[in-house]
Amino acid sequence: MNQSNSFVSIVSGLPRSGTSMMMRMLDLGGMPVVIDDIRTADDDNPRGYYEFEPVKQTKEDSSWVKDAVGKGVKMVYSLLYDLPAEFEYRVLFMRRSLDEVLASQQVMLDRQGMGDGGANDDKMRELFVSQLTDFEKWIAGQPNFRMIEVNYNQMLEDPQLQVPKINDFLGGQLDTDAMLGVVDPSLYRNRR
Repeated sequence: MNQSNSFVSIVSGLPRSGTSMMMRMLDLGGMPVVIDDIRTADDDNPRGYYEFEPVKQTKEDSSWVKDAVGKGVKMVYSLLYDLPAEFEYRVLFMRRSLDEVLASQQVMLDRQGMGDGGANDDKMRELFVSQLTDFEKWIAGQPNFRMIEVNYNQMLEDPQLQVPKINDFLGGQLDTDAMLGVVDPSLYRNRR
């Protein structure tokens, strides 16, 4: 990017909603990303997870945030509550069909040998809907947050419609052609 932004760009959403794809899009689009490569690529995310472990401890230690200004970082939505108020944030909130999210999570858990004993899909759906409703109310009242939703399913169908909106939201400095090159419909599995 030609200039650094004065905000932290956050890619968020439910697990298995396309957050890793979006982080890769930002990375290849020219935005510096905050990652540690501890969780490496695997069958569930063959292009990598783009995660940064310290985000999980933000409530106890948010010192990493000051170094993330002008960069992109991935955070599960429930962790955004813990971000310090003195910074500005722009959130790309990934939306994906809830049935597909649940199916993708189940496939990943099965692959890891943890498929039995979890909550059933109906309970998980109810929990996610409730948590997301609370999150949306909360973030709407935060003056230092701006958020747009990015629909994963639509991104795969027509990325040329979605990518310019993302670029504009994040300051207009990204390489949109490189971002478009990230979208790989062959990785769209667990369709519902």
